[in-house]
Amino acid sequence: MAKKSSPAAVTFWGAAHTVTGSMHLVQSAGLQILLDCGLYQGKRAEARSRNSQFPFPPSSIEAVILSHAHIDHCGNLPNLVRQGFDGTIYCTAATRDLLAVMLADSAKIQEEDAAYLNKKHKSGEPDIEPLYHQHDVRQTMQQVQSLPYLRPGVIADAITFRFIEAGHLLGSAMVHLTLPGIARDRTITFTGDLGRRELPILRDPAPVPPADLLITESTYGGRNHPKVELLADDLCALAHRTVARGGKIIVPAFSLGRTQNIVYYLHLLVSQGKLPKLPVFVDSPLAVAATEVFRLHPECFDEATWDLLQTDNDLFGGYLVRYVRSVEESKALNFYKDPCLIISASGMCETGRILHHLKHNIEDPRNTILIIGYQAPETLGRRLVEKRPEVRIHDKMYQAKAEIVVMNGFSCHADRNDFSDFLGPIAGQVGKTRLVHGEADQATALMQLLQEKGFKDVAYPDRGETVTLE
Repeated sequence: MAKKSSPAAVTFWGAAHTVTGSMHLVQSAGLQILLDCGLYQGKRAEARSRNSQFPFPPSSIEAVILSHAHIDHCGNLPNLVRQGFDGTIYCTAATRDLLAVMLADSAKIQEEDAAYLNKKHKSGEPDIEPLYHQHDVRQTMQQVQSLPYLRPGVIADAITFRFIEAGHLLGSAMVHLTLPGIARDRTITFTGDLGRRELPILRDPAPVPPADLLITESTYGGRNHPKVELLADDLCALAHRTVARGGKIIVPAFSLGRTQNIVYYLHLLVSQGKLPKLPVFVDSPLAVAATEVFRLHPECFDEATWDLLQTDNDLFGGYLVRYVRSVEESKALNFYKDPCLIISASGMCETGRILHHLKHNIEDPRNTILIIGYQAPETLGRRLVEKRPEVRIHDKMYQAKAEIVVMNGFSCHADRNDFSDFLGPIAGQVGKTRLVHGEADQATALMQLLQEKGFKDVAYPDRGETVTLE
């Protein structure tokens, strides 16, 4: 039985003052647990340093509670295991299945990046080791235990928790924890990445549970997305415009979540007769595997999607979309002359097959580059959003002559209005609120909104900052 000793505390080790690398250390009853263990994504040297070195001994962690399977929330788990963590990783069933796909792909990237850098090494320099290998992923998956939404989980007979629908991604969850306290038990609600209302496919987020400490993301805390019903119309207009000038539409998209959403929209537009059967290619082996997991978990779908499945079992576009697996098929798209739409990863244009599609198409003014996701600072995707006249791809400069279009409405993150509606009702039932997973301007805007709603203790913690619950 774990002891009740010092006050419970949370230290913010990731996604603090940034939108990446989610990782929060909870200390209670003599135990240490992690909320998420994500990869930090940024400049290569800084990212490698942060991801390689944990600010605590991995062997000291009792358990990890995982909100969802995006790589910036789960991607450093195999490294945690490699360095000595042997506890349980808790998540939902859909997250477990996505986790196997995402981590295997991440290990492949780690191994390929290390091999590439080692080829460029000068004689006598030590080889660079991958952050982790495939065998670390296999061991990690052996430590995963899934729980249904709302079913209580117990860690070391001391800490209880439950998963609550977050509506952000297949299997995504808020985490509500109950910790033993000195005078009374304390509670924490961690929103993970909070979804939006009325997005297709997934259920809307459930009510956010009040708590002594609320840890919430703030990615779009100062912005409102376009209305969901306008997205299909905007996408349709863009497609017609690009096809009319004989161009291609290149879409950098995260393989998990965003790709499935845009394919769903395309499927609806074609089935409604609003869009001709434009050839659509999903050029990402990871997206192919992730889409198969979506098909395995209809229990996560909202009522409208469930009803559609009764008459149309092809919502992810098997008849409309060609899923590209091999390198040879991917290269062949460079020579495809007719108008088409190519969806490829990575979503921030930093690695992967999207780089080849961009360099072959960005200098043709007939083409359109469609940005549909958040682009972190210092990434190629951010430079495209900023409409830089020239961008570097694979160590060569290219003229950005293609039309660059940004559609943030495809985001699966809550916006300012969502935060107001989701968090406003619990203002008087929350002790402390800490904003993570957001850039400074967005977090500051959300902080002001929450204070106006009546939240008393709201802050934007630095990396390594600790908050206590007593």
